[in-house]
Amino acid sequence: MKSDCSTSAAPFRGLGGPLRSSEPVRAAPARSPAVDLLEEAADLLVVHLDFRAALETCERAWQSLANHALPEEPAGTSLEVKCSLCVVGIQALAEMDRWQEVLSWVLQYYQVPEKLPPKVLELCILLYSKMQEPRAVLDVVGAWLQDPANQDLPEYGALAEFHVQRVLLPLGCLSEAEELVVGSAAFGEERRLDVLQAIHTARQQQQQEHSGSEEAQKPNEEASPSSLPFLYKLAQLFRWIRKAASSRLYQLCIRD
Repeated sequence: MKSDCSTSAAPFRGLGGPLRSSEPVRAAPARSPAVDLLEEAADLLVVHLDFRAALETCERAWQSLANHALPEEPAGTSLEVKCSLCVVGIQALAEMDRWQEVLSWVLQYYQVPEKLPPKVLELCILLYSKMQEPRAVLDVVGAWLQDPANQDLPEYGALAEFHVQRVLLPLGCLSEAEELVVGSAAFGEERRLDVLQAIHTARQQQQQEHSGSEEAQKPNEEASPSSLPFLYKLAQLFRWIRKAASSRLYQLCIRD
């Protein structure tokens, strides 16, 4: 009995037509173990709320990427996996109230601030500013923004503005904020004017607070003899009168 070649070849039809016997079968590219670990970590974080296990799984995935990188993977796949691992790890640390460790945790994998993915840097800014510790990311974000390779990224303008609003303005670094906004081509004219207006408003508020602190010190200055000699002399006069009133000389004056 003859076999039906057309039928046996049917399951192997692809975009290029039926597969011939002389052509090798192209297997699907092997999936990196880090991808499976990423999915496991996300499941532990979101579904099981096991934050410690989620963090440990992320760390195992990083180790897997370092030891078992697959050359046939697209170039962007590894970068996306690394960024996603950082997002899950940051969330896990924050949920465990270990947010102070976030910056050092991500930098142990990227080595230098300039290599941090924009999304990871944005999360760091958001986290530390929300915890009222923007100074912790001041130098890291500044180094990232100054790197020429990052200035061509589409996220650069949004991150620069985020840095101004969340880090520089709260810290009172107004000159640095102006220099960044004016000197960067990433800001459109309208956005530049809006951010400069916000900086101007912050400077006015800073000046008002400074004036208010000086006003608060004035009552103490007014209490000193050098600031108001008249009140000081009047107080001396009252003391002299009270002293004289208790003396016999004052009593003799009354009798006269």
